[in-house]
Amino acid sequence: MLIVGLTGSIGMGKSTAAAFLRLRGVPVFDADAEVHRLYASGKAVERIERAFPGTTTQAGVDRTRLSAAIIAHPERLRELEAIVHPMVRESERSFLRAEARRGTSIAVLEIPLLFETNANKLVDVVIVLSAPAEIQRERLLNRVGMTKAKLDGLLARQMPDAEKRARADFVVDTGSGTAASEAHLDKILAELETWSGEAFAREWA
Repeated sequence: MLIVGLTGSIGMGKSTAAAFLRLRGVPVFDADAEVHRLYASGKAVERIERAFPGTTTQAGVDRTRLSAAIIAHPERLRELEAIVHPMVRESERSFLRAEARRGTSIAVLEIPLLFETNANKLVDVVIVLSAPAEIQRERLLNRVGMTKAKLDGLLARQMPDAEKRARADFVVDTGSGTAASEAHLDKILAELETWSGEAFAREWA
């Protein structure tokens, strides 16, 4: 089974690309969605409350409170990551093992901070979604609750787009429209069908 890492900075079109891959029959694991699930209930909520008192409610982790706690003490971000990332990794492992049992040829891990967390070492191929900076900013500033200051803070925590592009096996330019992006993804999928993977046996089995 070939494991593909799908990544890109915020606002580059990862969710749209992942939805298209699913329509093509490719299983995709969404790391962000898994974090949301972990924040809703269970062991993650308990551990986050112990580490960051007052950041949870009966409904789970209050993301606004947690974000405020991290902004106030940015040095504690690694502490939060040490709680959440291993849990996400175990969910990814379960997903990949299930797909391997099904005989899946290509499985995708959608990981926003793939390079930042060194998860590129856990996959066979990396696809980076990218767009010109002005298009990225326009998309993000149209989101509810997004401000220029908040956007600058988010971008500061991510690896620059140019560096991600340089480290990718494939780069999909999402600034040219959905149709062009989907055509490029189809071309990549066709090529990947001829590739073999080593990451599953090495890292996940």
